[in-house]
Amino acid sequence: MGRYQRYHQLKKGEHVQVVKHYMPLEDDDDEESRDLVFVCAPSHGFFNKRARPKLFSLLFISLLSCCFILAPHLFSSSSLLYSFVGDNESLLPNVNAPLCASASDGTICCDRSGLRSDVCIMKGDVRTSSASSSVFVYNSGNSNGLINYVSSTVEEDVEEELQHEKIKPYTRKWEASVMDTIDELDLISKRGSAAINHHCDVQHDVPAVFFSTGGYTGNVYHEFNDGLLPLYITSHHLKKKVVFVILEYHNWWIMKYGDILSHLSDYPAIDFTGDKRTHCFPEAIVGLRIHDELKVDPSLMQGNKTIVDFRNILDQAYWPRIHGLIQDEEREAQEKLREKLSLSPSSKTSSEIIRNVEENLLKKPKLVVLSRNGSRAITNEKLLVKMAEEIGFRVEVVRPDRTTELAKIYRVLNSSDVMVGVHGAAMTHFLFMKPGSVFIQVIPLGTDWAAETYYGEPARELGLNYISYPVLPRESSLYDKYDKDDPVLRDPTSVNNKGWQYTKAIYLDGQNVRLNLERFRKRLIRAYGYSINRVNRSAHHQSQ
Repeated sequence: MGRYQRYHQLKKGEHVQVVKHYMPLEDDDDEESRDLVFVCAPSHGFFNKRARPKLFSLLFISLLSCCFILAPHLFSSSSLLYSFVGDNESLLPNVNAPLCASASDGTICCDRSGLRSDVCIMKGDVRTSSASSSVFVYNSGNSNGLINYVSSTVEEDVEEELQHEKIKPYTRKWEASVMDTIDELDLISKRGSAAINHHCDVQHDVPAVFFSTGGYTGNVYHEFNDGLLPLYITSHHLKKKVVFVILEYHNWWIMKYGDILSHLSDYPAIDFTGDKRTHCFPEAIVGLRIHDELKVDPSLMQGNKTIVDFRNILDQAYWPRIHGLIQDEEREAQEKLREKLSLSPSSKTSSEIIRNVEENLLKKPKLVVLSRNGSRAITNEKLLVKMAEEIGFRVEVVRPDRTTELAKIYRVLNSSDVMVGVHGAAMTHFLFMKPGSVFIQVIPLGTDWAAETYYGEPARELGLNYISYPVLPRESSLYDKYDKDDPVLRDPTSVNNKGWQYTKAIYLDGQNVRLNLERFRKRLIRAYGYSINRVNRSAHHQSQ
Protein backbone atom coordinates (compact mmCIF):
# COMPACT_ATOMS: atom_id res chain seq x y z
CA MET A 1 0.00 0.00 0.00
CA GLY A 2 0.93 3.64 -0.38
CA ARG A 3 1.83 4.20 3.23
CA TYR A 4 5.54 3.32 2.83
CA GLN A 5 7.20 6.04 0.80
CA ARG A 6 4.54 8.65 1.34
CA TYR A 7 4.64 8.37 5.11
CA HIS A 8 8.43 8.43 4.99
CA GLN A 9 8.11 11.80 3.26
CA LEU A 10 5.73 12.93 5.99
CA LYS A 11 8.28 12.02 8.65
CA LYS A 12 10.92 14.06 6.84
CA GLY A 13 8.50 16.95 6.35
CA GLU A 14 8.38 16.69 2.57
CA HIS A 15 5.35 17.32 0.35
CA VAL A 16 3.22 18.36 3.30
CA GLN A 17 0.78 21.19 2.78
CA VAL A 18 0.03 23.08 5.97
CA VAL A 19 -3.41 24.62 5.78
CA LYS A 20 -3.79 27.97 7.55
CA HIS A 21 -7.30 28.53 8.83
CA TYR A 22 -8.69 31.99 8.33
CA MET A 23 -12.03 33.56 7.52
CA PRO A 24 -11.87 36.72 5.37
CA LEU A 25 -14.78 39.14 5.35
CA GLU A 26 -16.59 39.77 2.11
CA ASP A 27 -15.96 43.04 0.28
CA ASP A 28 -18.44 45.77 1.07
CA ASP A 29 -18.63 49.36 -0.10
CA ASP A 30 -19.93 50.51 3.24
CA GLU A 31 -16.81 51.10 5.39
CA GLU A 32 -18.86 51.77 8.50
CA SER A 33 -20.76 48.55 8.03
CA ARG A 34 -17.53 46.53 7.69
CA ASP A 35 -16.22 47.98 10.94
CA LEU A 36 -19.41 47.04 12.72
CA VAL A 37 -19.28 43.49 11.46
CA PHE A 38 -15.62 43.02 12.32
CA VAL A 39 -15.91 44.21 15.88
CA CYS A 40 -19.00 42.17 16.72
CA ALA A 41 -17.89 38.86 15.22
CA PRO A 42 -16.64 36.19 17.64
CA SER A 43 -13.08 34.98 17.04
CA HIS A 44 -14.31 31.68 15.65
CA GLY A 45 -17.01 32.97 13.30
CA PHE A 46 -18.13 36.05 11.47
CA PHE A 47 -21.26 37.91 10.49
CA ASN A 48 -21.53 39.33 7.00
CA LYS A 49 -24.83 41.18 7.40
CA ARG A 50 -25.13 44.54 5.80
CA ALA A 51 -26.14 47.42 8.08
CA ARG A 52 -26.72 51.07 7.47
CA PRO A 53 -26.46 52.81 10.87
CA LYS A 54 -27.39 56.49 10.76
CA LEU A 55 -26.17 57.66 14.14
CA PHE A 56 -22.88 57.36 15.98
CA SER A 57 -24.85 56.32 19.07
CA LEU A 58 -25.95 53.15 17.29
CA LEU A 59 -22.31 52.18 16.83
CA PHE A 60 -21.71 52.70 20.53
CA ILE A 61 -24.69 50.51 21.43
CA SER A 62 -23.44 47.85 19.02
CA LEU A 63 -19.99 47.79 20.60
CA LEU A 64 -21.51 47.57 24.04
CA SER A 65 -23.73 44.66 23.03
CA CYS A 66 -20.71 42.81 21.62
CA CYS A 67 -19.08 43.01 25.00
CA PHE A 68 -22.12 41.31 26.52
CA ILE A 69 -21.95 38.57 23.91
CA LEU A 70 -18.26 37.85 24.20
CA ALA A 71 -17.96 38.07 27.96
CA PRO A 72 -19.54 34.69 28.74
CA HIS A 73 -17.44 33.03 26.02
CA LEU A 74 -14.24 34.56 27.30
CA PHE A 75 -14.82 33.55 30.88
CA SER A 76 -16.86 30.38 30.56
CA SER A 77 -15.40 26.92 31.23
CA SER A 78 -14.53 24.49 28.48
CA SER A 79 -17.11 22.08 27.08
CA LEU A 80 -17.28 18.94 29.18
CA LEU A 81 -17.80 16.95 25.99
CA TYR A 82 -14.28 17.57 24.74
CA SER A 83 -12.41 17.96 28.02
CA PHE A 84 -9.73 15.42 28.88
CA VAL A 85 -10.13 16.21 32.58
CA GLY A 86 -11.88 13.69 34.81
CA ASP A 87 -15.01 14.51 36.82
CA ASN A 88 -13.02 15.12 39.99
CA GLU A 89 -10.77 17.58 38.15
CA SER A 90 -13.38 19.51 36.17
CA LEU A 91 -12.53 22.81 37.83
CA LEU A 92 -8.83 22.60 37.04
CA PRO A 93 -7.28 24.10 33.87
CA ASN A 94 -6.94 21.46 31.18
CA VAL A 95 -3.59 21.93 29.44
CA ASN A 96 -4.12 18.88 27.20
CA ALA A 97 -7.55 19.91 25.90
CA PRO A 98 -7.94 20.05 22.09
CA LEU A 99 -7.84 23.39 20.34
CA CYS A 100 -11.65 23.53 20.01
CA ALA A 101 -12.50 22.24 23.49
CA SER A 102 -14.35 25.45 24.37
CA ALA A 103 -16.32 25.93 21.14
CA SER A 104 -19.35 28.15 21.73
CA ASP A 105 -22.94 27.22 20.96
CA GLY A 106 -23.98 27.79 17.38
CA THR A 107 -20.43 27.99 16.06
CA ILE A 108 -17.95 25.90 14.13
CA CYS A 109 -14.40 25.54 15.39
CA CYS A 110 -11.86 23.70 13.21
CA ASP A 111 -8.48 22.43 14.32
CA ARG A 112 -6.39 22.22 11.14
CA SER A 113 -3.03 22.12 12.90
CA GLY A 114 -2.51 18.35 12.52
CA LEU A 115 -0.54 16.90 9.62
CA ARG A 116 -2.74 13.79 9.52
CA SER A 117 -6.29 15.04 9.93
CA ASP A 118 -8.56 18.03 10.38
CA VAL A 119 -11.18 17.99 13.13
CA CYS A 120 -14.11 20.39 13.41
CA ILE A 121 -16.42 20.86 16.39
CA MET A 122 -20.04 21.99 16.02
CA LYS A 123 -22.06 22.79 19.12
CA GLY A 124 -25.71 23.65 19.52
CA ASP A 125 -28.51 22.83 17.09
CA VAL A 126 -26.72 20.53 14.60
CA ARG A 127 -28.68 19.13 11.63
CA THR A 128 -27.65 16.94 8.69
CA SER A 129 -28.47 17.47 5.01
CA SER A 130 -27.20 14.51 3.00
CA ALA A 131 -28.69 15.87 -0.24
CA SER A 132 -26.33 18.85 -0.12
CA SER A 133 -23.46 17.02 1.63
CA SER A 134 -23.82 19.54 4.44
CA VAL A 135 -24.09 19.72 8.19
CA PHE A 136 -25.73 22.85 9.62
CA VAL A 137 -25.51 24.40 13.06
CA TYR A 138 -27.99 27.11 13.99
CA ASN A 139 -26.87 30.02 16.11
CA SER A 140 -29.47 30.94 18.69
CA GLY A 141 -27.22 33.31 20.62
CA ASN A 142 -28.99 36.49 19.45
CA SER A 143 -31.68 36.34 22.10
CA ASN A 144 -30.89 39.13 24.54
CA GLY A 145 -32.50 42.55 24.37
CA LEU A 146 -29.46 44.49 23.13
CA ILE A 147 -28.88 42.21 20.20
CA ASN A 148 -32.57 42.26 19.31
CA TYR A 149 -32.40 46.05 19.29
CA VAL A 150 -29.38 46.07 16.98
CA SER A 151 -30.71 43.37 14.66
CA SER A 152 -33.99 45.23 14.33
CA THR A 153 -32.05 47.99 12.56
CA VAL A 154 -30.34 45.55 10.16
CA GLU A 155 -31.67 44.12 6.94
CA GLU A 156 -31.07 40.40 7.25
CA ASP A 157 -31.69 37.20 5.41
CA VAL A 158 -32.08 34.38 7.94
CA GLU A 159 -30.73 31.84 5.47
CA GLU A 160 -27.47 33.72 5.00
CA GLU A 161 -24.37 31.85 6.16
CA LEU A 162 -22.57 33.09 9.25
CA GLN A 163 -19.66 30.68 8.79
CA HIS A 164 -18.73 28.04 6.21
CA GLU A 165 -16.04 25.37 6.57
CA LYS A 166 -15.11 22.44 4.32
CA ILE A 167 -13.62 19.18 5.58
CA LYS A 168 -12.79 15.69 4.36
CA PRO A 169 -13.12 13.50 7.48
CA TYR A 170 -10.32 11.02 6.77
CA THR A 171 -6.99 10.58 8.54
CA ARG A 172 -4.54 10.79 5.63
CA LYS A 173 -4.70 14.53 5.08
CA TRP A 174 -1.06 14.67 4.01
CA GLU A 175 -1.59 12.19 1.16
CA ALA A 176 -3.23 14.18 -1.64
CA SER A 177 -3.85 11.25 -3.99
CA VAL A 178 -6.11 9.39 -1.59
CA MET A 179 -7.72 12.53 -0.14
CA ASP A 180 -8.89 13.39 -3.66
CA THR A 181 -11.15 10.33 -3.45
CA ILE A 182 -12.75 11.27 -0.10
CA ASP A 183 -16.19 12.92 0.00
CA GLU A 184 -16.16 16.49 1.29
CA LEU A 185 -18.57 17.93 3.82
CA ASP A 186 -19.78 21.54 4.01
CA LEU A 187 -20.15 22.72 7.60
CA ILE A 188 -22.38 25.78 7.75
CA SER A 189 -23.49 28.04 10.57
CA LYS A 190 -26.73 30.00 10.19
CA ARG A 191 -28.99 32.11 12.38
CA GLY A 192 -31.26 30.19 14.68
CA SER A 193 -34.38 31.53 12.98
CA ALA A 194 -33.37 29.64 9.81
CA ALA A 195 -33.82 26.29 11.57
CA ILE A 196 -37.58 26.47 11.01
CA ASN A 197 -36.95 25.67 7.35
CA HIS A 198 -34.92 22.54 8.19
CA HIS A 199 -37.07 20.40 10.48
CA CYS A 200 -35.70 17.35 12.32
CA ASP A 201 -36.78 13.89 11.22
CA VAL A 202 -34.72 12.13 13.91
CA GLN A 203 -33.78 13.86 17.15
CA HIS A 204 -30.72 12.49 18.99
CA ASP A 205 -29.83 13.46 22.54
CA VAL A 206 -26.17 12.43 22.23
CA PRO A 207 -23.32 13.83 20.10
CA ALA A 208 -22.34 12.61 16.65
CA VAL A 209 -18.95 11.71 15.21
CA PHE A 210 -18.65 12.04 11.43
CA PHE A 211 -15.95 10.09 9.57
CA SER A 212 -15.29 8.35 6.25
CA THR A 213 -14.66 4.69 5.53
CA GLY A 214 -13.36 5.46 2.05
CA GLY A 215 -9.73 5.75 1.02
CA TYR A 216 -7.66 2.64 1.73
CA THR A 217 -10.51 0.82 3.49
CA GLY A 218 -10.30 -2.80 2.37
CA ASN A 219 -6.76 -3.23 3.68
CA VAL A 220 -6.72 -4.47 7.28
CA TYR A 221 -3.80 -2.24 8.26
CA HIS A 222 -5.59 0.90 7.08
CA GLU A 223 -8.91 -0.24 8.55
CA PHE A 224 -7.30 -0.27 11.99
CA ASN A 225 -4.74 2.52 11.64
CA ASP A 226 -6.81 5.05 9.68
CA GLY A 227 -10.24 4.12 11.03
CA LEU A 228 -10.84 2.05 14.15
CA LEU A 229 -7.99 3.36 16.32
CA PRO A 230 -8.72 7.04 15.48
CA LEU A 231 -12.41 6.34 16.13
CA TYR A 232 -11.49 5.00 19.58
CA ILE A 233 -9.19 7.96 20.25
CA THR A 234 -11.89 10.46 19.22
CA SER A 235 -14.91 8.92 20.92
CA HIS A 236 -13.73 6.94 23.96
CA HIS A 237 -14.41 9.78 26.42
CA LEU A 238 -18.08 9.82 25.39
CA LYS A 239 -18.49 6.39 27.01
CA LYS A 240 -20.56 4.93 24.14
CA LYS A 241 -23.07 7.81 24.26
CA VAL A 242 -22.36 8.80 20.67
CA VAL A 243 -23.77 8.19 17.19
CA PHE A 244 -21.35 7.41 14.35
CA VAL A 245 -22.27 9.05 11.04
CA ILE A 246 -20.34 7.42 8.21
CA LEU A 247 -19.48 8.83 4.81
CA GLU A 248 -18.81 6.29 2.03
CA TYR A 249 -20.65 3.71 4.12
CA HIS A 250 -20.02 0.00 3.37
CA ASN A 251 -22.31 -2.75 4.63
CA TRP A 252 -19.43 -5.24 4.65
CA TRP A 253 -17.39 -2.91 6.88
CA ILE A 254 -20.26 -2.67 9.36
CA MET A 255 -20.61 -6.46 9.39
CA LYS A 256 -16.86 -6.99 9.76
CA TYR A 257 -16.36 -4.52 12.59
CA GLY A 258 -19.85 -4.44 14.13
CA ASP A 259 -18.63 -6.19 17.29
CA ILE A 260 -16.04 -3.48 17.87
CA LEU A 261 -18.43 -0.63 17.04
CA SER A 262 -20.93 -1.98 19.59
CA HIS A 263 -18.29 -1.42 22.29
CA LEU A 264 -17.67 2.16 21.16
CA SER A 265 -21.30 3.24 20.69
CA ASP A 266 -24.69 2.19 22.05
CA TYR A 267 -26.40 3.34 18.86
CA PRO A 268 -26.57 2.05 15.27
CA ALA A 269 -24.31 3.81 12.79
CA ILE A 270 -25.88 6.13 10.19
CA ASP A 271 -25.17 6.01 6.47
CA PHE A 272 -24.81 9.73 5.79
CA THR A 273 -25.43 9.52 2.04
CA GLY A 274 -27.98 6.72 2.08
CA ASP A 275 -30.13 8.05 4.94
CA LYS A 276 -31.96 11.08 3.53
CA ARG A 277 -33.61 12.01 6.82
CA THR A 278 -32.51 15.07 8.74
CA HIS A 279 -30.74 13.91 11.89
CA CYS A 280 -30.35 16.45 14.69
CA PHE A 281 -27.68 16.41 17.39
CA PRO A 282 -26.67 18.64 20.31
CA GLU A 283 -23.01 18.50 19.23
CA ALA A 284 -20.85 16.99 16.51
CA ILE A 285 -17.22 16.06 15.97
CA VAL A 286 -16.40 15.99 12.27
CA GLY A 287 -13.19 14.11 11.50
CA LEU A 288 -11.05 11.78 13.62
CA ARG A 289 -7.98 12.44 15.73
CA ILE A 290 -4.99 10.19 15.06
CA HIS A 291 -1.74 9.92 17.02
CA ASP A 292 0.72 7.77 15.03
CA GLU A 293 1.04 4.39 13.34
CA LEU A 294 -1.18 1.95 15.29
CA LYS A 295 -0.58 4.11 18.35
CA VAL A 296 -2.55 5.55 21.26
CA ASP A 297 -0.65 8.33 23.02
CA PRO A 298 -1.67 8.21 26.71
CA SER A 299 -0.61 11.83 27.25
CA LEU A 300 -3.41 12.88 24.89
CA MET A 301 -6.07 10.56 26.28
CA GLN A 302 -8.54 10.97 29.12
CA GLY A 303 -7.45 8.61 31.88
CA ASN A 304 -4.10 8.05 30.13
CA LYS A 305 -5.59 5.30 27.95
CA THR A 306 -3.09 3.25 25.92
CA ILE A 307 -3.06 0.77 23.06
CA VAL A 308 -3.58 -1.95 25.69
CA ASP A 309 -6.96 -0.39 26.56
CA PHE A 310 -7.93 -0.51 22.89
CA ARG A 311 -6.90 -4.15 22.77
CA ASN A 312 -9.05 -4.82 25.83
CA ILE A 313 -12.02 -3.51 23.86
CA LEU A 314 -11.19 -6.01 21.10
CA ASP A 315 -11.14 -8.72 23.76
CA GLN A 316 -14.58 -7.70 25.02
CA ALA A 317 -15.92 -7.46 21.48
CA TYR A 318 -14.79 -10.90 20.36
CA TRP A 319 -14.88 -13.00 23.51
CA PRO A 320 -18.57 -14.02 23.32
CA ARG A 321 -18.00 -15.35 19.82
CA ILE A 322 -14.66 -16.91 20.83
CA HIS A 323 -16.34 -18.73 23.70
CA GLY A 324 -18.74 -20.31 21.22
CA LEU A 325 -15.89 -21.28 18.88
CA ILE A 326 -13.99 -22.94 21.73
CA GLN A 327 -17.01 -25.01 22.70
CA ASP A 328 -17.52 -26.08 19.08
CA GLU A 329 -13.85 -27.07 18.74
CA GLU A 330 -13.92 -29.06 21.97
CA ARG A 331 -17.01 -30.98 20.87
CA GLU A 332 -15.47 -31.77 17.48
CA ALA A 333 -12.20 -32.94 19.08
CA GLN A 334 -14.00 -35.20 21.53
CA GLU A 335 -16.15 -36.72 18.77
CA LYS A 336 -13.10 -37.48 16.62
CA LEU A 337 -11.28 -39.02 19.58
CA ARG A 338 -14.26 -41.20 20.47
CA GLU A 339 -14.38 -42.45 16.88
CA LYS A 340 -10.71 -43.46 17.09
CA LEU A 341 -11.25 -45.19 20.43
CA SER A 342 -14.17 -47.18 19.08
CA LEU A 343 -11.87 -48.54 16.37
CA SER A 344 -9.02 -49.36 18.76
CA PRO A 345 -10.33 -50.18 22.26
CA SER A 346 -8.08 -49.38 25.18
CA SER A 347 -8.02 -50.11 28.87
CA LYS A 348 -8.25 -46.39 29.56
CA THR A 349 -11.58 -44.64 29.38
CA SER A 350 -12.13 -42.12 26.63
CA SER A 351 -12.40 -39.25 29.14
CA GLU A 352 -8.99 -40.12 30.61
CA ILE A 353 -7.39 -40.20 27.17
CA ILE A 354 -8.98 -36.88 26.20
CA ARG A 355 -7.75 -35.31 29.43
CA ASN A 356 -4.21 -36.64 28.90
CA VAL A 357 -4.10 -35.37 25.31
CA GLU A 358 -5.29 -31.90 26.34
CA GLU A 359 -2.77 -31.72 29.19
CA ASN A 360 0.11 -32.68 26.91
CA LEU A 361 -0.89 -30.09 24.32
CA LEU A 362 -1.22 -27.31 26.88
CA LYS A 363 2.30 -27.97 28.11
CA LYS A 364 3.65 -26.93 24.71
CA PRO A 365 3.74 -23.24 23.78
CA LYS A 366 1.63 -22.42 20.74
CA LEU A 367 3.24 -20.87 17.64
CA VAL A 368 1.07 -19.38 14.88
CA VAL A 369 2.43 -18.85 11.37
CA LEU A 370 0.54 -16.18 9.43
CA SER A 371 0.98 -17.54 5.92
CA ARG A 372 0.99 -15.36 2.79
CA ASN A 373 -0.04 -16.24 -0.73
CA GLY A 374 1.64 -14.50 -3.64
CA SER A 375 4.36 -11.96 -2.90
CA ARG A 376 6.49 -12.12 0.26
CA ALA A 377 5.56 -15.75 0.89
CA ILE A 378 7.88 -18.08 2.83
CA THR A 379 8.70 -20.68 0.18
CA ASN A 380 10.05 -23.24 2.68
CA GLU A 381 7.16 -22.81 5.12
CA LYS A 382 6.64 -26.56 5.63
CA LEU A 383 10.25 -26.97 6.74
CA LEU A 384 9.78 -24.01 9.10
CA VAL A 385 6.74 -25.71 10.68
CA LYS A 386 8.63 -29.00 11.07
CA MET A 387 11.57 -27.24 12.74
CA ALA A 388 9.28 -25.37 15.14
CA GLU A 389 7.60 -28.61 16.16
CA GLU A 390 10.98 -30.23 16.78
CA ILE A 391 11.94 -27.34 19.07
CA GLY A 392 8.81 -28.02 21.14
CA PHE A 393 6.04 -25.80 19.76
CA ARG A 394 2.59 -26.88 18.76
CA VAL A 395 2.17 -25.09 15.45
CA GLU A 396 -0.90 -23.70 13.69
CA VAL A 397 -0.74 -22.18 10.20
CA VAL A 398 -3.31 -19.45 9.50
CA ARG A 399 -4.02 -17.99 6.06
CA PRO A 400 -6.33 -15.00 6.64
CA ASP A 401 -8.09 -13.30 3.76
CA ARG A 402 -10.77 -10.63 3.44
CA THR A 403 -13.57 -13.14 4.05
CA THR A 404 -12.06 -14.71 7.18
CA GLU A 405 -14.13 -13.94 10.27
CA LEU A 406 -12.03 -11.72 12.53
CA ALA A 407 -13.25 -13.49 15.65
CA LYS A 408 -11.65 -16.70 14.38
CA ILE A 409 -8.30 -14.99 13.78
CA TYR A 410 -8.60 -13.33 17.17
CA ARG A 411 -9.34 -16.64 18.84
CA VAL A 412 -6.20 -18.23 17.34
CA LEU A 413 -3.82 -15.36 18.12
CA ASN A 414 -5.31 -14.56 21.52
CA SER A 415 -4.41 -18.09 22.64
CA SER A 416 -0.94 -18.10 21.01
CA ASP A 417 2.45 -17.65 22.59
CA VAL A 418 4.34 -16.76 19.40
CA MET A 419 3.33 -15.31 16.03
CA VAL A 420 5.58 -15.53 12.97
CA GLY A 421 4.86 -13.65 9.76
CA VAL A 422 6.41 -11.76 6.86
CA HIS A 423 6.05 -7.97 6.81
CA GLY A 424 2.71 -6.91 5.31
CA ALA A 425 -0.78 -5.76 6.23
CA ALA A 426 -1.58 -9.05 7.99
CA MET A 427 0.97 -8.16 10.67
CA THR A 428 -1.69 -5.78 11.99
CA HIS A 429 -3.11 -8.85 13.69
CA PHE A 430 -0.41 -8.57 16.36
CA LEU A 431 -3.08 -6.42 18.07
CA PHE A 432 -4.93 -9.67 18.79
CA MET A 433 -2.06 -11.11 20.87
CA LYS A 434 -1.84 -10.91 24.64
CA PRO A 435 0.83 -8.62 26.09
CA GLY A 436 3.88 -10.71 26.98
CA SER A 437 3.57 -12.87 23.85
CA VAL A 438 6.29 -13.03 21.18
CA PHE A 439 5.99 -11.49 17.73
CA ILE A 440 8.62 -12.46 15.13
CA GLN A 441 8.49 -10.32 12.00
CA VAL A 442 10.37 -11.56 8.93
CA ILE A 443 11.61 -8.45 7.12
CA PRO A 444 12.21 -8.80 3.36
CA LEU A 445 14.85 -6.70 1.60
CA GLY A 446 13.97 -3.04 1.28
CA THR A 447 11.30 -2.99 3.99
CA ASP A 448 13.36 -2.44 7.17
CA TRP A 449 12.14 1.06 7.93
CA ALA A 450 8.50 0.28 7.24
CA ALA A 451 8.58 -2.95 9.25
CA GLU A 452 9.92 -1.15 12.31
CA THR A 453 7.66 1.91 11.98
CA TYR A 454 4.36 0.19 11.25
CA TYR A 455 4.66 -2.96 13.37
CA GLY A 456 7.86 -3.22 15.42
CA GLU A 457 7.46 -0.08 17.50
CA PRO A 458 3.68 -0.44 18.01
CA ALA A 459 4.14 -4.10 19.04
CA ARG A 460 6.55 -3.08 21.80
CA GLU A 461 4.06 -0.47 23.03
CA LEU A 462 1.45 -3.22 23.28
CA GLY A 463 3.84 -5.11 25.55
CA LEU A 464 4.88 -7.84 23.12
CA ASN A 465 8.35 -9.33 22.98
CA TYR A 466 9.24 -8.20 19.48
CA ILE A 467 11.93 -10.08 17.49
CA SER A 468 12.90 -8.86 14.03
CA TYR A 469 14.41 -11.09 11.38
CA PRO A 470 15.85 -9.04 8.48
CA VAL A 471 16.53 -11.45 5.62
CA LEU A 472 19.92 -11.59 3.95
CA PRO A 473 20.16 -11.13 0.17
CA ARG A 474 20.58 -14.88 -0.31
CA GLU A 475 17.26 -15.49 1.47
CA SER A 476 15.39 -13.26 -0.99
CA SER A 477 14.08 -14.38 -4.37
CA LEU A 478 15.60 -11.15 -5.71
CA TYR A 479 19.01 -12.77 -5.35
CA ASP A 480 18.22 -14.89 -8.41
CA LYS A 481 16.97 -11.92 -10.44
CA TYR A 482 19.74 -9.34 -9.94
CA ASP A 483 23.52 -9.26 -10.01
CA LYS A 484 25.02 -9.52 -6.51
CA ASP A 485 26.41 -5.96 -6.81
CA ASP A 486 23.12 -4.48 -7.98
CA PRO A 487 21.77 -1.70 -5.68
CA VAL A 488 18.53 -3.70 -5.36
CA LEU A 489 20.49 -6.19 -3.23
CA ARG A 490 23.37 -4.08 -1.98
CA ASP A 491 21.68 -0.73 -1.26
CA PRO A 492 17.85 -0.98 -1.00
CA THR A 493 17.62 2.51 0.52
CA SER A 494 18.87 4.09 -2.70
CA VAL A 495 16.20 2.19 -4.64
CA ASN A 496 13.45 3.24 -2.21
CA ASN A 497 14.54 6.85 -2.58
CA LYS A 498 13.65 6.71 -6.26
CA GLY A 499 9.97 6.61 -5.36
CA TRP A 500 7.06 4.53 -4.18
CA GLN A 501 6.59 2.78 -7.52
CA TYR A 502 10.07 1.20 -7.22
CA THR A 503 9.46 0.05 -3.64
CA LYS A 504 6.13 -1.50 -4.56
CA ALA A 505 7.22 -3.21 -7.77
CA ILE A 506 10.55 -4.60 -6.49
CA TYR A 507 10.36 -5.15 -2.75
CA LEU A 508 6.65 -5.60 -2.07
CA ASP A 509 5.19 -7.24 -5.16
CA GLY A 510 8.30 -8.88 -6.61
CA GLN A 511 9.88 -10.69 -3.68
CA ASN A 512 9.50 -13.99 -1.82
CA VAL A 513 11.56 -15.35 1.06
CA ARG A 514 13.36 -18.66 1.61
CA LEU A 515 14.46 -18.70 5.23
CA ASN A 516 17.92 -19.82 6.28
CA LEU A 517 16.50 -22.29 8.80
CA GLU A 518 19.71 -22.62 10.78
CA ARG A 519 19.83 -18.85 11.21
CA PHE A 520 16.10 -18.54 11.90
CA ARG A 521 16.23 -21.38 14.43
CA LYS A 522 18.04 -19.06 16.86
CA ARG A 523 15.03 -16.73 16.88
CA LEU A 524 12.65 -19.61 17.48
CA ILE A 525 14.72 -20.94 20.39
CA ARG A 526 14.75 -17.48 21.93
CA ALA A 527 10.97 -17.26 21.49
CA TYR A 528 10.56 -20.71 23.00
CA GLY A 529 12.51 -19.61 26.08
CA TYR A 530 10.30 -16.50 26.48
CA SER A 531 7.17 -18.63 26.15
CA ILE A 532 8.21 -21.32 28.63
CA ASN A 533 9.16 -18.70 31.22
CA ARG A 534 5.83 -16.96 30.67
CA VAL A 535 3.89 -20.21 31.11
CA ASN A 536 5.83 -21.02 34.28
CA ARG A 537 5.21 -17.56 35.73
CA SER A 538 1.51 -17.86 34.97
CA ALA A 539 1.31 -21.30 36.60
CA HIS A 540 3.18 -19.98 39.66
CA HIS A 541 0.76 -17.07 40.08
CA GLN A 542 -2.24 -19.38 39.73
CA SER A 543 -0.87 -21.72 42.41
CA GLN A 544 -0.51 -18.90 44.93
